[in-house]
Amino acid sequence: MTNELRRTGLHGLHLEHGARMVPFAGWEMPVQYKMGVMAEHLHTRARAGLFDVSHMGQVLVHPRDGKLETAALALERLIPAAVLGLPEGRQRYGLFTNDQGGILDDLMFANRGDHYLLVVNAACAEQDIAHLQGLDDVEIRPVTDRGLIALQGPEAVTVLARMIPETSEMKFMDSRILDWGGIEVWVSRSGYTGEDGFEISVPDDSLREFAEAALAFEEVAPIGLGARDSLRLEAGMPLYGHDMDETVTPAEAGLAWSIQKTRRNGGEREGGFPGAARILAELESGPASTRRGLRPEGRAPIREGVEIFAAESGGDAIGIVSSGGFGPSVGEPVAMARLDPDIPDGATVYAELRGKRIAVTVTALPFVTPSYKR
Repeated sequence: MTNELRRTGLHGLHLEHGARMVPFAGWEMPVQYKMGVMAEHLHTRARAGLFDVSHMGQVLVHPRDGKLETAALALERLIPAAVLGLPEGRQRYGLFTNDQGGILDDLMFANRGDHYLLVVNAACAEQDIAHLQGLDDVEIRPVTDRGLIALQGPEAVTVLARMIPETSEMKFMDSRILDWGGIEVWVSRSGYTGEDGFEISVPDDSLREFAEAALAFEEVAPIGLGARDSLRLEAGMPLYGHDMDETVTPAEAGLAWSIQKTRRNGGEREGGFPGAARILAELESGPASTRRGLRPEGRAPIREGVEIFAAESGGDAIGIVSSGGFGPSVGEPVAMARLDPDIPDGATVYAELRGKRIAVTVTALPFVTPSYKR
């Protein structure tokens, strides 16, 4: 066993661009560059930001009998989403759940014709791969020779189309294998920022070259984990280990939409995944709490762990902030917490900061309007 942090193939490039490196999920990652978190955030919203997400796990799932349906049905034993029926060249958001209905991880899965590509969170990658290896009718192949880059922002498509022209034709949640100067790259069009953007999987020996080519365009700036977090918070995106974990169900996490009708009660392939009884019951009757947006009064952010109360004084906490900070694009603090779904948007609740309660407005998510290419 070693506590040594892993490094991505772009570690040297980060240092050259003045990155401040921090430990993250067992990796040494850039939290910000010389521009600073606020400027990086706003640059991504206005132009295009380049993110190193090589720490995330990439996994190929192949059916042993050569039939894609076999792999789809195998994955549906672990994932509540509809895997079968996802068209080739498309990807979908999904969850791994446990027997109690909690979330083990969230992921993206793409239909690549004769197999599936999964992208999972860095902190959960090892447990996810072990989880998948429990399926006996598929072969699990962790991808160990590629890095992953995200290019996000309204000018991301302009930049990437200069490098890979076919990307301009892609729609939101498309996933394609393309060519960049004779190098095979795996490109999807989605994003964790609320902006239009792409994720590009590049062979390790070409990763730095690709990143440098993208950064050579004046529209693009390197962006660290700090701005990635504030961007996803404004976009109302949950973060595993904060807004959801193995004790939080999909409905509680505000992710009921990720479970299609075919997997719900009365659907063609209802249930059959871990925790189905509780998860499906909550989808019908509603959870006791679910993820909601919060806008505090004033300029002081309310951060993870802050308790939420129904009244200005007295009473027990009705929720705890799971993610919070300042939203540079909205110009004020924003946060998320699991609260009673019957509390209406616009209602006032109270956050306790340093022994004093401040008024907080319950609001719909997201805080910014997404600009995905539908």
